[in-house]
Amino acid sequence: MEKNYELNSFVEMKKAHPCGTNKFQIVRMGADIKIKCTHCDRTIMMARRDFNKRLKKVL
Repeated sequence: MEKNYELNSFVEMKKAHPCGTNKFQIVRMGADIKIKCTHCDRTIMMARRDFNKRLKKVL
């Protein structure tokens, strides 16, 4: 099951951010993926492999 996402896509993750939301925007892509919380604007950097495991759906 391949999920299609690209730069500036909004995604929903399996686990919520500590601020309470689980919706993020992709702001950088490469070997690592950087996502920004849509609620508090904090950024999280993770390996693409971890991102694919934690991704629930593309919005």
